[in-house]
Amino acid sequence: MSFTTACSSFQIFKITKWRTSQMAKYAKRTNYRKTYPGLSEEVVEVLEKSDRKMEYQQYDLKAERYRIDYTKQTVAHAPSREDSYERLLEENRQFADEGERVEDAAVKAVMLEKMRICLDLLTLEEQKLITELFFKGKSERQLSRETSTPHMTIHDRKIKILGKLKKLIDRK
Repeated sequence: MSFTTACSSFQIFKITKWRTSQMAKYAKRTNYRKTYPGLSEEVVEVLEKSDRKMEYQQYDLKAERYRIDYTKQTVAHAPSREDSYERLLEENRQFADEGERVEDAAVKAVMLEKMRICLDLLTLEEQKLITELFFKGKSERQLSRETSTPHMTIHDRKIKILGKLKKLIDRK
């Protein structure tokens, strides 16, 4: 086989190939065997595997690729597998509104109305305790100090009132 035949067969072998876009990639891998000679082979394997995983997440997912077909003289572009927010905005992609959905707002309004009605059915003392804890944001210990009532008494009353409220809401 002559030199030109060998070269042409080499070119035929490399008709298509993938190229990645230029991005920052690790130029040099850490040689853990040389840097840390006392490490066991299993530990070195795990370290090298984790380095490769980091490289995959930081580079391979983000890199665009080009397939060059020398026989057809075409270039095919394969975009990165991870999109950036800026690139999606450039393509005028629409995003779902992050606000509250109409259905959720309606359900919330109905539940709040039920809650107000059920709160009115509680005794004045129970209403006061719920108001202090949930609407004014006081802790059980704070309320305990202010009213000179033991903390566990306030806690037990709160649990009892919340159970009563749940039953009232379920009935409505």
